[in-house]
Amino acid sequence: MRFLPLAALLALLPAPALALTDEIQVYTGDVAAPGIFNLTWHNNYTPDGLKTPDFPAGLVDNHSWSGVTEWAYGVTPWFEAGLYLPLYADSSNRGPQLNGFKLRTLFVNPDNATSNFYYGVNFEFSYNSRHWDERRYTGEIRPILGYRGEGWSLTVNPILDNSYVGFSRLDFAPATRLDFEIAKGWTIAAEEYDDFGELRGFQPTDQQSHQLYAVVDHDLGPVSVEFGAGFGLTPATDKLTFKLILSTDLNGDNGIFR
Repeated sequence: MRFLPLAALLALLPAPALALTDEIQVYTGDVAAPGIFNLTWHNNYTPDGLKTPDFPAGLVDNHSWSGVTEWAYGVTPWFEAGLYLPLYADSSNRGPQLNGFKLRTLFVNPDNATSNFYYGVNFEFSYNSRHWDERRYTGEIRPILGYRGEGWSLTVNPILDNSYVGFSRLDFAPATRLDFEIAKGWTIAAEEYDDFGELRGFQPTDQQSHQLYAVVDHDLGPVSVEFGAGFGLTPATDKLTFKLILSTDLNGDNGIFR
């Protein structure tokens, strides 16, 4: 309890919005086909970010690299199970760190790939290292709502982060994506990631996290690549973050080990 005096003081102040994360992605309801193993590798780097940690023992965002390998398996046409392991970071204040692991269950409408209107919900259950989150166990409730037109789609994830301390303490952190297919295998998108704070009372605007990303997706056949640059819109947000996501099926007709 060596941080107790400082923690007690910080508890009297409005909590800052969380910033450093392992996964920066809007869920569009895509799932692996039944029997298919998929691997997605998330990498994020913040060259210009917040220089103080979110809590006394936490990681500093500025000049930090974080990410995770995400293993997924298609159980049915509407259910995908996932494991995030390892979660890692190389922070400017603590160096290389392992951050825990996550389990994921994703449920979607079975005809998601061909539906104009698509929907689903994702649940995550996390075990956290003390430097990654103040709470050892956390979770995520991520509804998925979207509409697909001719060559474009709009997806909203009204995410609720769960620390298991009551409904009013759920943290509202929605993510939104608007994308356009500009050529075969090429998509551009605008994504926004927000954190308003707990349902019992949102933070003042300048203490909320709002980040806007410009994103390019490219399908290289066995591997899909997503690259994005995120720009902070409030003082409580990292000013500049880059993300790189690589995804591939490990088995099946299009798998790299077929």
